[in-house]
Amino acid sequence: MKTTIAQVPAHEGKEVTIGVWLTNKRSSGKIAFLQLRDGTGFIQGVVAKNDVTDEVFQLAKNLNQETSLYITGKIAEDKRSPFGYEMQVTDMEVIQEASDYPITPKEHGTEFLMDHRHLWLRSSRQHAVMKIRNEIIRATYQYFNDNGYVKVDAPILTGASAEGTTELFHTKYFDEDAYLSQSGQLYMEAAAMALGKVFSFGPTFRAEKSKTRRHLIEFWMIEPEMAFTNHEESLEIQEQYVTFVVQSVLQNCQLELQTLGRDTTKLEAVQAPFPRISYDDAVQLLKEKGFDDIEWGEDFGAPHETAIAESFDKPVFIINYPTDIKAFYMKPDPERPEVVQCADLIAPEGYGEVVGGSQRIDDPELMKQRYEEHHLSGPAYEWYLELRQYGSVPHSGFGLGLERTVAWIAGVEHVRETIPFPRLLNRLYP
Repeated sequence: MKTTIAQVPAHEGKEVTIGVWLTNKRSSGKIAFLQLRDGTGFIQGVVAKNDVTDEVFQLAKNLNQETSLYITGKIAEDKRSPFGYEMQVTDMEVIQEASDYPITPKEHGTEFLMDHRHLWLRSSRQHAVMKIRNEIIRATYQYFNDNGYVKVDAPILTGASAEGTTELFHTKYFDEDAYLSQSGQLYMEAAAMALGKVFSFGPTFRAEKSKTRRHLIEFWMIEPEMAFTNHEESLEIQEQYVTFVVQSVLQNCQLELQTLGRDTTKLEAVQAPFPRISYDDAVQLLKEKGFDDIEWGEDFGAPHETAIAESFDKPVFIINYPTDIKAFYMKPDPERPEVVQCADLIAPEGYGEVVGGSQRIDDPELMKQRYEEHHLSGPAYEWYLELRQYGSVPHSGFGLGLERTVAWIAGVEHVRETIPFPRLLNRLYP
């Protein structure tokens, strides 16, 4: 019977065949231990000289790393294995003999591994990170589908910046200027006026010349937008969604978290509601923690976010940032127009902002004023202004950065490990 490693628990005591690659091996006298993977998981194959032909045993001892083969054997429980099972091998058929595989079981430098990212993905660590990424995506779709949201695809080529910045990748769209999308948010606002509750999930691009462990040039964003929803209601949705995703990973990726050595007690504490701190109080907290140079009206950097997060054992919302340092579309607080009704969700353990959201301006006159202040007049933004002219309603939304979220949940230090093929400041290969 042909099966996969992930399915072997259902075949205990039976003989099965699995298509695999050899990740490592060791032999001792009359027994060889093969570390095998098939994409669904990892398992050990035990080849005992007395249980196979001489030809098969010699083949097992001479296999090279990453050789592909069909392996046949009986599935047995193995309590010493994190997976819980092993295969007692009876036969093997080589598909392709590999040689001189560049990534050996020894230590390699980061640049070497990044140059061989197409192969590095095969390692147990990278496999675990990608499985956790997949679970976050799966849970995201489940959460929004179960709660009445419609998936809407935003364009990747746009005529203008979503946030009025200049950190965009420019291209020519026939005889017009175009840019790679920085966010799908503006289009989600249009979709929300048609469909009520929507979300997009797609690639976004930032031409920031940043080299920090939190930044990528190309990354993926999950961006919900909700009509008839105020800021407070949006915060509740955000904490429910993030809680759902974290708990889904805990439930469905225990083996992967174990492979990564993740301290899951910190994830188990992630339960709604989340604490909140105002920007005002956050500035005061930072001064008390020794950040004497921070002044009201300045944005927070990574060290500031980390210091704030250290005061809480859950993700924390920093709410009501100054109007001048936030995007043009964020709604000012009616009682304090110098701040906007927004929030950044800061992950624990130094992973920084994972969600940013706000209530959007719904007043046509105020939006016109914002256009003038941010020099956004022109045909590229006319359609966005029209959303406020034809049946404007209170609405809110947020964006979750997938790679930062994967890094936080998986406990991975750098976001370059959280996307299959990272695009960094000095890296477009492979």
